[in-house]
Amino acid sequence: MKVVLFCGGLGIRMGEATQRLPKPMIPIGGRPILWHIMRYYASFGHREFILCLGYRAEAVKEYFLTYNEAISNDFVLRNGGRDLELLSSDTEDWTITFVDTGISSTIGGRLKAVAPFLESDEMFLATYGDGLTDLPLDDMVTTFTASGKTAMFISVRPNVTMHVVQADERGVVKGIEDIVDADVFINGGYFILRREIFDVIEPGDELVEQPFRRLVDREELLAYPYDGFWAPMDTLKDKQQLDALWEAGVAPWVRRSASLDVP
Repeated sequence: MKVVLFCGGLGIRMGEATQRLPKPMIPIGGRPILWHIMRYYASFGHREFILCLGYRAEAVKEYFLTYNEAISNDFVLRNGGRDLELLSSDTEDWTITFVDTGISSTIGGRLKAVAPFLESDEMFLATYGDGLTDLPLDDMVTTFTASGKTAMFISVRPNVTMHVVQADERGVVKGIEDIVDADVFINGGYFILRREIFDVIEPGDELVEQPFRRLVDREELLAYPYDGFWAPMDTLKDKQQLDALWEAGVAPWVRRSASLDVP
C-alpha cells in the first residue's frame, strides 16, 4: 500500500530546532525522524511514499535529492575507487512523491491535495512525520481489511507525565493517579484509510476533529489498541530520549526483516 506522510507543519513546540528545519527532518541518531518512519513502513513492504510538504519543503526535497547511500551505509571500495559495493542499503527501492500542500493547510486539506497520487488504490496508510512505534502493522492491516470500515488508527496510552484528577462538584478531590496508569487511551497517529475518507472531508477540516467524528456517527471508525512502544517527538526532551535509544542500539522501532538490510 502507498503511505501518506504529513510533514508540512511548523512544529513550534520544538523551539529553535524548527527554525532551520521542518520537524520531520530533525535527526534521530544522525538521520531525520522522517527517514526512520519511512524505513519502518518499508520493513513491512510498503515502499511507495507520498510526502505532504509545507513548511520548509525545500529541506525535505534537498535531503532526498542529495541522499547518498554510500555516505549513510557501510561499503567496500575496490579498484582504486572505481567499484563500490554497498554492505547495506535503505532507500534504493523506495518511490517517493513530493507534493507541496501548503504551509498553513489542515491535515484534511493536505490529504485531499494528494488524493490524485493514490490513483485507484482502495486503501492506504498514513501518519504524521513526528512519531515512532513498533506496531505490528501486518496485523493491523489484516484486522482493518476484514472489518470493511472506512478508517482505523492505533490507540495508545499517553506518553506524558501528567495526573488524572477526579473531583466532585465542590472541587474536593476524590482521586488522583498517573495518566499512564489510568484507563486513558489516545490517538497514536498511525492510520489505515479507505478512499471513502475523501467523501467525509470538507474544506477546512482537519482529519481527526471533523471527519472522524462523522465516521463515529456512522460507526465507520475503528481503534487498534496497542500497548507496545509508541513515542511522539513533540519536544527536545522527546528527541533526546529517542536519540538515547538509538545510540544504545535498542531502538524498538527498528524492525529487522529478510527484506531490509539494517546498518
